[in-house]
Amino acid sequence: MAFHEIRFPANLSFGSVGGPERRTEIVTLANGFEERNTPWAHSRRRYDAGVGLRSLDDVETLIAFFEARAGQLHGFRWKDWSDYKSCAPSANPAPDDQLIGTGDGVTTVFQLQKTYLSGLQSYSRPIRKPVAGTVVVAVSDDRKIEGLEFTVDAERGELTFTLPPDLGTRVTAGFEFDVPVRFDTDAIQTSVASFQAGDVPTVPVMEIRL
Repeated sequence: MAFHEIRFPANLSFGSVGGPERRTEIVTLANGFEERNTPWAHSRRRYDAGVGLRSLDDVETLIAFFEARAGQLHGFRWKDWSDYKSCAPSANPAPDDQLIGTGDGVTTVFQLQKTYLSGLQSYSRPIRKPVAGTVVVAVSDDRKIEGLEFTVDAERGELTFTLPPDLGTRVTAGFEFDVPVRFDTDAIQTSVASFQAGDVPTVPVMEIRL
């Protein structure tokens, strides 16, 4: 079992169906009230890669990718076209997009994260697979230079500063990111006749924890 630092072909993931799922345990009490709880701190995403297939060449590309990952065995990167930036889909990542921490004068390593805000409630999602070359960083609105003032571990989603940010400073970042996933099946069934008739194979893909 390993994680391959390769992205599923983006032209095939474009048009795929999927998104986040939660697990909620609901118990209905004798008086009709409910108790709700969740064992998951973070959501998990699922997709169907088959929807994006548009030609037999796409099917061949899918099968080659599937075989190279040994089915469900190895993980890989997935571009979720509906949610792959630290900002709005129509905007470009900016250094002040996401607050990822506050300086204490000692800490030099910060985990990338994206915060989803609705009303007074928010959810912070750890970003483990940023896209190399897209990460921009600022400390209290002072933009930093990658390679000189900080480095990015694109395999773990961590920023490491050369010097720790000062006490009380806001550490912010903008970036593009992928979702770490694996195939959720060990079999892909295809039919040339069915494909030409408009039927596409179901190819489930599931987010993995890292």
